[in-house]
Parts: sequence; C-alpha cells; structure tokens
Amino acid sequence: MSEVRILGIETSCDETAAAVVADGRRILSNVVASQADLHARYGGVFPEVASRAHIEAAVPVIQEALDRARTTWEDLAAIAVTVGPGLVGSLLVGVNLAKGLALGRGLPLIPVNHLEAHIYANWLESDEGSPPDFTFPVLTLIVSGGHTELLLMRGHGEYRYLGGTLDDAAGEAFDKVGRLLGLPYPGGPSIEKAAARGNPARFRLPRAWLEGTYDFSFSGLKTAVARLIQQRDIPGPWVPDLAAAFQEAVVDVLATKTVAAAQEYGATAILLSGGVSANQALRAAVRRRAAVPVYFPPPALCTDNAAMVAACGYFRYCAGVRAGWDLDVEPDLRLA
Repeated sequence: MSEVRILGIETSCDETAAAVVADGRRILSNVVASQADLHARYGGVFPEVASRAHIEAAVPVIQEALDRARTTWEDLAAIAVTVGPGLVGSLLVGVNLAKGLALGRGLPLIPVNHLEAHIYANWLESDEGSPPDFTFPVLTLIVSGGHTELLLMRGHGEYRYLGGTLDDAAGEAFDKVGRLLGLPYPGGPSIEKAAARGNPARFRLPRAWLEGTYDFSFSGLKTAVARLIQQRDIPGPWVPDLAAAFQEAVVDVLATKTVAAAQEYGATAILLSGGVSANQALRAAVRRRAAVPVYFPPPALCTDNAAMVAACGYFRYCAGVRAGWDLDVEPDLRLA
C-alpha cells in the first residue's frame, strides 16, 4: 500500500477516540465516544470517572475505527497516541494501550502533543474541502478547554511561543460563566446559543488587554459577570444579553491579539484550533479583521478527536520521530 496509514488514539480528557488517517490528510475513520453526559451532573470533568470510562470504551472504539477504515493491522505504518497535556489517569489509559498494541503488532509508536494535534486538524480534508499546502510561517491560536495560546509555526514541529493565558483559559471561562448563568454543560456551545438571542450592548464588561504582550487573562471578566449575576434572579430574561456581552468580550481580545501577532510576525495565514474555535463569533471576528487568510477545522474536528492525533503523528513519523517502550505520559507537556 503506497499511502501511509496512521492509527491515532486520543484519551487526554473526556473523549475516547480512535481514527485512521492516510498521508496526514485523508480521514478513513474517526470514532469518538463522548463522556459529556457522565460529567454533566458535575458541571465539569470528574477525572476518576473519565479514566474508568476510557478503560471501558478504548478497545471497542479502536476496533470500530479499524473496521470503518477497512484497515488491518498490517496496513498500518504506525500508532500515534496523545501523551499530554491532559488528565494523568486518562492519558495513562491511552498511552499504555498504544504501547501494548505497538509492541504486539510490531509497529512504531509516535508520541503526540495534544495541543500540536489540535493545530493539525487544519490539515485534514473534510466535507468542507481540502486545506491548502500552507506556506510557513503561520500564526496559530489554540483555544481549547484548558489552553489559550498564540504560537508562530515556522515549519512542521517548529514553534515559537508568543503568549498565552495567565489564569483561566477561554474555554474554562466559558464553562464557568455558563455554570453561573445556569446554562447546560459544556458552557461554550450553551453561551453561544444564548448569545444569539441577546443584546451585548446591555452590559459593559471589562477587557484585560495586558498591553505590550500577547498574553490573555479572563479571570477578571469572569468575576465581573459573577458580580452582575449576584444582583439578579436566575433564570431571567437578561441571561441572553449577559451571555452575548461575555462572548463579545472574549472574542474581542482573542481576535485583536491574534490579528496583531500575525501582522507583527509576517504570518502568511492564521490557523484557529481547539474547541472554542468552533465559535462562530470568533471565526467571523478574526476573518473580518485579518489581512491574511484565516482557516479553521469543521466543528467536529475542533473538539478532541483522534483524526488530528493521527494527522500530527504522520508528520512526526515522516520526520523520524519514534518513542521507546519507556514512553510515559506528561500531563503538563508544553508545545513551545
């Protein structure tokens, strides 16, 4: 088989996922077992519950990914697995299973950084079309549940860290404010849905610009929302307006800093990734303000999935990256 097929495994948080991707771009299968209903009662991810759910789901999910891709173990070039960052118990399930499968099947094992995998979701083909062959450098904004980071990508595997959150990540802020507003978990989609019916001008909320840096801070914004809520009854007709004002404040800072960084560092394009990059207001704001093309994955590839892990694994595989059998998880792994 001339194409290079990579099996990707993702268990960094609360999604058990496996996928087969050909040549780093073509998705042959992408299976995700979500735990959202398990954690909804807690208003966030319960680590022990997540680990146990991964143990139960991992093998069936991997087999389903192979079956959907009509791929045998002999067709695979390697196994790519997320090693961090993430919840240590969840990561251990995926990494130990990947090590056992790679050893038993005689396949190379490719360690993948979860944040880098989010970026490579932009390389995947989808029903919305085929991404271009990007010309480096590109500016990447990663906005996932626990991370908000701006990086300059100068080549495959080459990153320069420009800035990131100093406290709550954008996704965390969405979840916490959603909980304060009495909206369903996860907060991001719920706030976006509520905001569509709201008037953002009704409430004036602060922006932490942190002048002279590309860093972010959303804790003050969250506190401002909490103080406004304390003065009101929940639920109330004002909830969509406050959701809209909060979303606008987050999007304003993210879009402004992303576009400024792209201009300063001469980026040829802007790539959005991570769960929050599915937010339509954020996509529209960055595209409206940017002088270079802006790309983002379809919504299904913005949230945690294994296709992005396999895509990233392909480029690491081509670069000769291999892991030994002493591979371990790195819950606090950084990208640059």
